[in-house]
Amino acid sequence: MGNFFSEVIALDARFHTANRVADPALLEPVTRQLVQRLMGTSQQMGVAVMIYETYRSQQRQQDLFNNGASRLRTVGVHHYGLACDIVRSVGGEPSWKGDFSFLGQLAQNCGLIWGGDWGAPHIHHSFIDSVHVQRCTVARQGDLFAGLWYPDENYNPCDDSQNLLLASRKLPETASGKSASAARRA
Repeated sequence: MGNFFSEVIALDARFHTANRVADPALLEPVTRQLVQRLMGTSQQMGVAVMIYETYRSQQRQQDLFNNGASRLRTVGVHHYGLACDIVRSVGGEPSWKGDFSFLGQLAQNCGLIWGGDWGAPHIHHSFIDSVHVQRCTVARQGDLFAGLWYPDENYNPCDDSQNLLLASRKLPETASGKSASAARRA
């Protein structure tokens, strides 16, 4: 039995593109609904936002890493249609200026993990991505990347107690190939 990644993303013509993709159609359907709810709530608050990136290929991730725009060498949750970068919209143009903590509160209220605290706000994180939201705990990422797990429509990463606890010990990989928690110990 397939999933959104194998049945839609892997078959999309942009699967290997080195270009940025901001198409919400490449977000897994529940993730897309949650992102749309988050964006609507932000608009109601008077904060104009826009989707900057949804799907990301391995080639684009490698290019971002090579250019110093990312500390991650290997593509992550974006590749599976479970992550979205949301930035402010200023005159219709993307802006990363200002405080994005509002995104963290909105993400949690919508059932998404925010890259500002990775679902574990009580833990100090050396890797912060304040414009990033995802529908996958950090602890579940290994199984996702290995093809052993993909969220179903009922999965809520904010109500994934066992994996949220593990997420506080596992952080995204840094450029050195070590997890951020391992890099701190080194």
